[in-house]
Amino acid sequence: MDESGDSGRPQPGGTGPAAPGNGKPRRPREPGGGLLMGRPFGVPVYVAPSWFLVAALITWVFGGQLDRVLPELGAARYLVSLFFAIAFYASVLVHELAHTVAALRYRLPVRRIQLQFFGGVSEIEKETETPGREFVLAFVGPLLSLVLAGLFYLGMQFVEPGTVPGVLLAGLMISNLIVAAFNLLPGLPLDGGRMLRAVVWKITGRPMSGTVAAAWVGRALAVTVLIGLPLLTHTGGLGNNPDDISGMDTVTDALLAAILAAIIWTGAGNSLRMARLREHLPDLRARALTRRAVPVEAATPLSEALRRANEAGARALVVVDGHGQPKAVVREAAIVSVPEHRRPWVAVSTLAQDLTDDMRISAELTGEELLDTLRTSPATEYLVLEETGEIYGVLSTADVERAFVAAMARTP
Repeated sequence: MDESGDSGRPQPGGTGPAAPGNGKPRRPREPGGGLLMGRPFGVPVYVAPSWFLVAALITWVFGGQLDRVLPELGAARYLVSLFFAIAFYASVLVHELAHTVAALRYRLPVRRIQLQFFGGVSEIEKETETPGREFVLAFVGPLLSLVLAGLFYLGMQFVEPGTVPGVLLAGLMISNLIVAAFNLLPGLPLDGGRMLRAVVWKITGRPMSGTVAAAWVGRALAVTVLIGLPLLTHTGGLGNNPDDISGMDTVTDALLAAILAAIIWTGAGNSLRMARLREHLPDLRARALTRRAVPVEAATPLSEALRRANEAGARALVVVDGHGQPKAVVREAAIVSVPEHRRPWVAVSTLAQDLTDDMRISAELTGEELLDTLRTSPATEYLVLEETGEIYGVLSTADVERAFVAAMARTP
């Protein structure tokens, strides 16, 4: 199952505790999520631990089918089945790479690709700018799955049907057809849901309307899967003989349907939640969140600097040189760590973090642009500048995180 799309949530800052000794924040770790397999197109591909569980399950189930079709294989059938499981997930990876290439073509950052229990996820960190691009970005995945199914069908024409290559090619053809058909179902978080979102977005002119429609169709689809899949199997609608269905098969089908329904329901809900969150993101404005700052020279005692800040109604300190040019930002955590009786003897320069170009941001940044800037250049404090270059104040990552959490709390 594919849940590609805008699954990478915007996150404030991404900073951790300051590294000891130099006052510089640690860079965030690269997104993980399992075993790193490679970096096609520069995007890390991870295999989640749950993949090994489903690979074992596929090996066991497909091995049982091979025993009926090719009984002469004996125990070797499980090696063939393991090869099928790996080849199938290689097909899923191609499906996800199709999304990735399209996203990169549209200059959308892709955080990672993860292969997991029910397929793969391409974590694209930004929304597309137009419904047309959204439709293309969603459609290329199922399209590649259909192309793969056609290639496997073509390969079947050159091998004997009752041989190992014939059975493998047939299995891969059918599995890719299923992947394509399932992902074309019109409900989020599936590709078909994103295509439906694009269509509604185009008609209404509002991406949120498309998300709401596709999310609720996704929830309806989850209920349909939960009820319909076991019923369809039990009545022989999938080609099974109802007389051959055991009680264990019924339980297995019901469990599979419940897992699929839960994934679809949760994915639809998350898509809706993130869309509503984006409606509140414009409320995150650097200008509104910035603390007023007072300039102080490097040798100024901390107690004197704090006195000036209190008189000015400011909550931040900026270290400037003799010409008034900003050189460093005094870290709030460092100020708190100095006992009050020592503050007259501690110079602000010993508590400051030197400014880099990445720590100088515009007061006009808002929403996702602000979050992306902070995530790209992690720090605990940033110097906020007017377009003229004048100091507006200091932006604390902690303030942005609190505002972000508040925005999420307003999201039903």
